[in-house]
Amino acid sequence: MLFDALDLNPELLESIEYMGFRETTPVQEKAIPVILTGSDLIACAQTGTGKTAAYLLPIMNHIFEQRSGHTHTLVLVPTRELAIQIDHQVQGLAYTLNITSLAVYGGGDGSGWDQERIALSKGADIIVATPGRLISHLNQGYVNFKQIEVLVLDEADRMLDIGFYDDIMHIISYLPKKRQTLMLSATMPPKIRSLSKHIMKNPVEIALEMSKPADGVIQAVYRLGDHQKLPLIKSLLFDNPDYTSILIFSSTKKKVYEIVRGLRSKDFVVEGISSDLEQKEREDMLSRFKARNTRVLVATDVLSRGIDIKDIDLVINFDVPSDAEDYVHRVGRTARAESTGSAVTLVNRTDNQKMDRIEKLIGYKVNTAPLPSFIADTHEKISPHSHSSGKSEKRGFKKRRNNKFRRKKSE
Repeated sequence: MLFDALDLNPELLESIEYMGFRETTPVQEKAIPVILTGSDLIACAQTGTGKTAAYLLPIMNHIFEQRSGHTHTLVLVPTRELAIQIDHQVQGLAYTLNITSLAVYGGGDGSGWDQERIALSKGADIIVATPGRLISHLNQGYVNFKQIEVLVLDEADRMLDIGFYDDIMHIISYLPKKRQTLMLSATMPPKIRSLSKHIMKNPVEIALEMSKPADGVIQAVYRLGDHQKLPLIKSLLFDNPDYTSILIFSSTKKKVYEIVRGLRSKDFVVEGISSDLEQKEREDMLSRFKARNTRVLVATDVLSRGIDIKDIDLVINFDVPSDAEDYVHRVGRTARAESTGSAVTLVNRTDNQKMDRIEKLIGYKVNTAPLPSFIADTHEKISPHSHSSGKSEKRGFKKRRNNKFRRKKSE
């Protein structure tokens, strides 16, 4: 469906076109008309499907036409990065509409506190906030949410996973009982339904196909020992110079920096990002990665959802995620917006059950790729540099791997 077919203000449609969007995604096509009617909504769709615009566009349409003069919408999100991303998206769409927004999040140097205080007390059209930071402001007594018309819980399942239930309920106690509530989630666990019963009124439910990697993702599994992981990744990096944007997921913050040390090269930049870094450091690191100044970014699951990084060539799961849904979100960082990409998962013997759960969830077996012989023949711990003499071996591996990827894609 074209955006022109929706009941949106012509000036907002002009902004949408200016941003380069013409056709709605399935979640946008289903959600926007519902939100425009004022109904509560639960929308369940996987990452990368356009959920943010699905709620922002009808909200901004209402703000533009109503001009209420107070804080109209509160968006709660689990991470600082997602708060910043949504705020940027509002600013991009609202360039000609005079709609104000502010991201409220912790972790910085504290310089934004006064700006946040002013917006929360005097009003901005849209406030995007992480629960902890917002509660810090609420406790000061100056936040004015008496006329909030819309509450959005974005990545609701993730917020509940990391223990924000009590914080969410505390924040809701400051909001008017008469409001529109929108809940966006990548999964629909029982705790989402339980929360919806407490805070929503007869919500419309939209559930799109979930738990399936995008069609453009070419997936492969390597079965190997932990000591073989870094040599294999180095081989993938050197054999594929056309892969200029590579995201590696690790299960722990400690391992992030071990991977960075193991992959450092004079030929390209490798950086590691985790919650241990200051917010400014994380923002700068993401900017370098988006600009292709950093070729490889190693991260914990802080990046598996909600971060708008386009055109990632390769996602590598250094560790198999314990939660099968997390596999979909990690893999979903590549092949977004109908593009193509590759995803590789490194599976050791103890990870077999996790991989079985993932394959059961997505409904098919992920192709197992053969290890190059210089790695497969290694039984003892080896240095990441110890395969440097096997250039012909690696070239043959690259050709076989790419052919296997192509066959999988054609299927």
